[in-house]
Amino acid sequence: MLSDKDRIFTNLYGINDWSLKASLSRGDWDKTANLMAKGQDWIINELKESGLRGRGGAGFPTGLKWSFMPKEETQGNPHYLIVNADESEPGTCKDRDIMRHDPQKLIEGCLLAGFSMRSHIGYIYIRGEFYEESDRLQAAIDQAYEARLIGKNACNSGWDFDLFIHRGAGAYICGEETGLIESLEGKPGRPRLKPPFPAGAGLYGCPSTVNNVETIAVAPTILRRGANWFSGLGRPKNSGTKLFCISGHVNEPCNVEEEMGIPLRELIDKHAGGVRGGWDNLLAVIPGGSSVPVIPKVICDEVLMDFDSLIEVKSGLGTAAVIVMDKSADIIEAIARLSHFYMHESCGQCTPCREGTGWVYRVMQRLITGNAAVSEIDKLEDVVGQIEGHTICALGDAAAWPVQGLIRHFRPELERRIRERGKNAA
Repeated sequence: MLSDKDRIFTNLYGINDWSLKASLSRGDWDKTANLMAKGQDWIINELKESGLRGRGGAGFPTGLKWSFMPKEETQGNPHYLIVNADESEPGTCKDRDIMRHDPQKLIEGCLLAGFSMRSHIGYIYIRGEFYEESDRLQAAIDQAYEARLIGKNACNSGWDFDLFIHRGAGAYICGEETGLIESLEGKPGRPRLKPPFPAGAGLYGCPSTVNNVETIAVAPTILRRGANWFSGLGRPKNSGTKLFCISGHVNEPCNVEEEMGIPLRELIDKHAGGVRGGWDNLLAVIPGGSSVPVIPKVICDEVLMDFDSLIEVKSGLGTAAVIVMDKSADIIEAIARLSHFYMHESCGQCTPCREGTGWVYRVMQRLITGNAAVSEIDKLEDVVGQIEGHTICALGDAAAWPVQGLIRHFRPELERRIRERGKNAA
């Protein structure tokens, strides 16, 4: 288990006050100007050395992503930092707790990230349904302005940095970085073709970087405590701590900060009070939010919770939203529900996603009751394979992967229902 001294989010549960005064007592904004005085390249190199990978789902190396921004800001071509606080992945509820209970970590992270990318302006794109979180975050930003921690000559560093909140309208597709940028510009949230990538032509055609709330919020602590400290936690190429959202059929659903690479069983048993009815009552787990493939108990027994370990078992860490299902769950109906979600959230721009998600959902609805032929399972697997990797953004992949996981691990259950319905009909 992660030692308390290594926890980054020390007020994750809101036990203490969220205000700037309380945040300062917890070590936020401690000698921030000194960190900035070391220079932009030092900040980026330190994050590269730390091994921090994006905490929003893709797991791309953060320092490398920041280094893609141009080294100089040209006149009329400003740089933008954009924070993805949309958090629309089902099962995920970590970023809202950061914004509610530890907002100054995010704000300080925005200043340091913006400075390292030569950006004087930052936008936090927050999910429209997060009404109270938006108010809390705005109040925290106002306190930071009043204390001159951001704004003109932020932290007496000589760097000007302004931070704004933009509320979205509840579209899942705006969690994709270019769809988010389109929405921020006042357009429908439809992902862009890449290249060009946002670091070359992002918001208003200017160099931009989009990062998740958790990714930005951990940066100040990493810079203060050092890359070696962070990289010493977790496993090689999967370093540091991570916020896990544990929900579903557990005794104590929770958000918890833990070390990367913790065994899934240990994570559930020690922090969520174990599976309802005991570990032997476990049916399956979706380990990283609704878009990653489900894994059965036999894999859950041993798998480690990090990017590479979950890829090895043909799943993914994603947002680390752990959705637990015991043997009372109807696994086919659960995945069908996700198919409906992705059908509903498709922006309709790409034919494979627009047409395919609806077709997949309709087949999944029939499979719940076994109203299908066994051959349709192969057809379904073929169609989701045609959706995967053939769309502008990853929503097509997100729609395909849960169904692929279901067929990979629970095909016998699909076939059993089809046979039983056939017998009953006869």
